[in-house]
Amino acid sequence: MPDLIRHPVYSWIPAFAGMTILRYLITGVIHLQIMKLTLHKYIFNEIWPTFLASLFVAVFIIIATKMISITELVITKGVHAAQVAGMVVFLLPDIILFALPAASLIAVVTAFLRLSADSEIIALKSSGISLYQMLPPVILLSLAGFFLAIMVGVMAVPWGNNSFKELIYKIAESKTDLGIKERVFCEPFDDIVFYVNSFSSRTNMMKDVFVVDRRDKKITTTVIAEKAGFFLYPEQKIITLRFLNGAIFMVEKGRQSDRVIKFNSYDLNIGLKDIMAGLASRRKAPKELYLSELIKQLKPDQKAKTRREELRRNEIMIELMEKFSIPIAVFLMGIIGVPLGAQIKARGRTSAIGAALSVFLVYYIGLAGARSICESGALPPEFGVWVPDLLLLILGSYLIKRVANERSINLSFLKDLKIFNRKPIE
Repeated sequence: MPDLIRHPVYSWIPAFAGMTILRYLITGVIHLQIMKLTLHKYIFNEIWPTFLASLFVAVFIIIATKMISITELVITKGVHAAQVAGMVVFLLPDIILFALPAASLIAVVTAFLRLSADSEIIALKSSGISLYQMLPPVILLSLAGFFLAIMVGVMAVPWGNNSFKELIYKIAESKTDLGIKERVFCEPFDDIVFYVNSFSSRTNMMKDVFVVDRRDKKITTTVIAEKAGFFLYPEQKIITLRFLNGAIFMVEKGRQSDRVIKFNSYDLNIGLKDIMAGLASRRKAPKELYLSELIKQLKPDQKAKTRREELRRNEIMIELMEKFSIPIAVFLMGIIGVPLGAQIKARGRTSAIGAALSVFLVYYIGLAGARSICESGALPPEFGVWVPDLLLLILGSYLIKRVANERSINLSFLKDLKIFNRKPIE
């Protein structure tokens, strides 16, 4: 202790006569705070590298699952590599927002699992440091993840979705020129086969046109016309193919009859869902709206009059609520990782990661289920979207209290919750 008092940090403490005991008490308090600060810094440095690594791996895996379709775009669709790179960049905000809860959970679980495996948690508890005193660095990192998710969801996701559609439409414009060849059967758009006798890329006009439309799985539509031309509508993200002087042959699957319709003018609309459907169809209009636009479209003073308006309002409300519910889930996932990692020993590392991934999977299944129920209107979106977060809060509070009280995590907690009356499996 005398050596400790001579440390420069404590040089400011006055050495009054008769104040030796007070000096020792003040010195001890300061020393304890420095030890806590060192401990918190140590735990934080254990967590954040794993957090970044987990986030990178999750993003890489999700992008890797799309590599087949991306490669097909480059090889068979004639899309430039720069445009494909743009697609990946615009998809990143959605992917990052999806991966943040998992990254937060796995980072904390892995860090505390390492501390538990090396018996450092036991040593800390022996020194009088409880599990609650180890939470500040976890809370700090979870808050960082929370604010990152807020920024990504509020600003980056709408920007990415809007930019993605703009890029898809630009690619579609180029495909109208690149995909159609004279006197050759070609498929510039999915499930739409073209055959033209002549085509002018300058005017986008075709002569002696034969088109087979198989987008509807129940009906095959064949159009024959003297002329046809492309008309682009950037605001609606629609390409209209206008036929002049021809006939439509419609054949229903499984039936022997067909219909023939003659026309002077006929419009065939091609939307984004018909262009690279694997990438574009997952986009919903509410995801393209910024926070202020979502609030503006809710129109709280007006009630939905039709079923379509009600469904639209539910989708907008769900998107608005998820901009805050998912960031809160990122925070709660980090807190849940503390008891999971601290309780399971080195021999259970696989079990710990499996438990973390199970929590993440159950959360997203619950989120998807709540989203579907709220979209149908069976449950108000204002409440239903928060149900998965509420379950995470209950689970995190229960696990932390149990581990802090030196009680192991096993199936016996089901008995405590009175879900099962039978003896739990050890």
